[in-house]
Amino acid sequence: MLYFAWVREAIGVGQERIDPPESVSTVTQLIDWLAARSDGHARAFADRSRLRAAVDQLFVPLEAPLGRPREVAIFPPVTGG
Repeated sequence: MLYFAWVREAIGVGQERIDPPESVSTVTQLIDWLAARSDGHARAFADRSRLRAAVDQLFVPLEAPLGRPREVAIFPPVTGG
């Protein structure tokens, strides 16, 4: 797992290795499972409308299936400039 910007700040780490149960099959289910890990995770994932995700470096909707990814990143919406 990789976390960026205020998501990383809320959780307190920029990355972590996880081993979710087999029942976790979508990004949303992964976020739900992660939210139960700590108060920081719960704060970071409280408002799903403020989250974006990438699976193996490809942007995906939160409803996307996980498959067997090597990397999942969670971050706020990206703004240009």
